[in-house]
Amino acid sequence: MDISKLTNAGRKLLPLRRCGAVIVAAGTASRMEGIDKIMAELGGEPMIVRTVRAFQQCDAIREIVVVTRPERIVPIRDLCSGMEKLRAVVSGGDSRQASVFLGLNALSDDMELAAVHDGARPLVTEQLIDRVVRAAHTYSAAAPAVPVKDTIKQAQSGLVKMTLNRDELRAVQTPQVFDYDLLRGALLQARKDGVLLTDDCAAVERLGMSVKLVAGDEKNLKVTTPLDLAIAKLLLEELS
Repeated sequence: MDISKLTNAGRKLLPLRRCGAVIVAAGTASRMEGIDKIMAELGGEPMIVRTVRAFQQCDAIREIVVVTRPERIVPIRDLCSGMEKLRAVVSGGDSRQASVFLGLNALSDDMELAAVHDGARPLVTEQLIDRVVRAAHTYSAAAPAVPVKDTIKQAQSGLVKMTLNRDELRAVQTPQVFDYDLLRGALLQARKDGVLLTDDCAAVERLGMSVKLVAGDEKNLKVTTPLDLAIAKLLLEELS
């Protein structure tokens, strides 16, 4: 009898803590040359629909909140009306950090974990979401990451200050998943300290918490420029 198979099967049966997803789509898309990337067509439907559907189809996710700009609330709610996990579409704040906090407040009171994801990462898979949620179930804070391919230079005033060790560098993606109370407390502390963060991991790191990194996915790119959108369309064709 293969004991390792029994052990793995038992691990999969362990109940996960209740996890709600906060999908952040409240940015201004300043680098998209006038394209509203969240509503941009990708595979015959708006990008945000593909993003939300990945969480809808993942068994590790109990409910979903989308945080967006006020004028997008009704359109996104209508586009995602058939997704029963969608709890709310709410207006964002004046920063990503503020938008995440508003999204957390819109989740049900019984959520124990919170998965925060960029609305502009439409190629995220159910498998990746599940992997990060399971890591957070154990470590209380987890994020997907991929090795850095380029040599990274630390620069100052246009001059190289230091060459960083590429073997130690990782590009962190989303979803980033945390114990709900930990993340909410970390964001409150950052606001109290007047610190503005663009990464949720950084908020909990400020409290001295370690974040568990799990294998990310190179196809899980963030659409930030028109070139990114073109690449996402090509990747989607490859995956179809």
